[in-house]
Amino acid sequence: MVNIKVKKLDAAAQVPRYAHVGEFGDLAADVYASAGVTLARAGQAGSTQAVPTGIAMEFPATHGALVEDRSGLAVRGVTTLAGVIDPGYRGELKVVMTNLGAAPVEIKPGDRIAQLRIVARIEAAFEEVAELGEAARGASGFGSTGK
Repeated sequence: MVNIKVKKLDAAAQVPRYAHVGEFGDLAADVYASAGVTLARAGQAGSTQAVPTGIAMEFPATHGALVEDRSGLAVRGVTTLAGVIDPGYRGELKVVMTNLGAAPVEIKPGDRIAQLRIVARIEAAFEEVAELGEAARGASGFGSTGK
């Protein structure tokens, strides 16, 4: 288990938590809004906003996090953007949310707005080469299966 320190920056803030724990528990912890915002309908100013959570976190150097959608909001057209938290970041976690739906969406303080997936940090070495090895998929990309 990884220990992540959480500092409340707002008295109304909530520490992230898993709704289900144990052998078949949740993959990600719920993250909560600390202030209310209204996401305007798609295409209008205010349809994308950084929603405050009122918390800051200290990850060990070996871990970070990804901010993911909540399915209940996603089915209403509300999705998250720009969701990477590096281990060295100590500022407030704000969840960038956008409304793709036709109606405004109200976010209230205390609402679950996203999920926080803890990930191991792996630093890669990028090597420039003239050619890449062959693979069955080759250069086929998005939609390459024809479905």
